[in-house]
Amino acid sequence: MKLIELVPEGAISTTLQSTQRDDVVAEMVDLLVAAGSVEADAREDLIAKVLSREQTGSTGYGRGVAVPHVKQTGVSKMSVAIGLSSTGVDFNALDRQPVYSVFLLLSPIDRPEEHLQAMEAIFKQLSKETFRRFLRQATTIEDVRTLLAEADSKQTAG
Repeated sequence: MKLIELVPEGAISTTLQSTQRDDVVAEMVDLLVAAGSVEADAREDLIAKVLSREQTGSTGYGRGVAVPHVKQTGVSKMSVAIGLSSTGVDFNALDRQPVYSVFLLLSPIDRPEEHLQAMEAIFKQLSKETFRRFLRQATTIEDVRTLLAEADSKQTAG
């Protein structure tokens, strides 16, 4: 599964405005709405579902990354929004450190296998220190898309 194919045009922000977890989640859902990946009338419900998922256990996995995710009715196509914060966001991460890179994954409820494959693809990259470092240094959307494409090409080559 290629990361670049999961991230629609317009669903990357290298300058998250929000500094609080709940606001970051809303900002990232808005990216997917603006990109046409989810319907605008599903916005509030999606935000509530993602935040409800956060209550069961933080998706701030440490090392400066968080991967909030939810399987939801009304989501027809799996999609990922990527947000970068220069100041860091308190995501209640496992290592208690701020989060600088957020991958929000929304999946159709009836495709749990694909959801797991997408999570695996995301974590495979986020577990690499070099990928996290380059991601954090990215200043443009094109930087992020290039990094994703390079990561995908190494997956198929390796």
